[in-house]
Amino acid sequence: MADDKQSLRKIFAQSREALDRSFADRLGGRIQRRLVDSDVYRRARGVLLYAAHRGEVSTDAILSDARATGKAIYYPRLTSDRTRIEIVAVDDRGALVAGAYGIFEPRGEAIANFHDVDRLLICVPGLAFSLDGHRLGRGGGHYDRLLAALAPPAVAIGLAYSFQLLDELPTKSHDRRLDFIVTESALHRIGADAPGPADIAADKGGTPRWC
Repeated sequence: MADDKQSLRKIFAQSREALDRSFADRLGGRIQRRLVDSDVYRRARGVLLYAAHRGEVSTDAILSDARATGKAIYYPRLTSDRTRIEIVAVDDRGALVAGAYGIFEPRGEAIANFHDVDRLLICVPGLAFSLDGHRLGRGGGHYDRLLAALAPPAVAIGLAYSFQLLDELPTKSHDRRLDFIVTESALHRIGADAPGPADIAADKGGTPRWC
């Protein structure tokens, strides 16, 4: 399984980074608009974003909307020992500095208690995603541990280009599932009540567990 994951990481990292930047920006804009227009986003009181790195879907448009609509905004940061993610409240992208692995991270005091963040929507990057809510990350398990700590009522949403979405991925028992995956063409709701293939293209949003 480890070899399968490493092969997939290499394939999808190369594919994502090979995208023409102007084309990727257009797709990324559609993905962000689809999320911002959804019920799950509108009902959130706070958003945990990420600074896009090496071809990941940008979150800058989500940041702009969150600031305009008064949502609390947070960004992740690796702890000094690089074993886990902590989150920091941020006012704008200017508060981010280059950190571990060249990824931009927030300065400032970390939030001590994740559950003080009400109705939190977590935007999650990844190399590949599956329709049952699994994701393929860089291999450190940092987001799996974060999502475990931010169990319900927080809602986790993967941002992906359509080519990153697969029927299934190799998984382990500690892998955490997402609640939604957003691509440029659809918002996919994960779970027993998720829409079938015929409904997915028309899916305009979903109802988070804290609604």
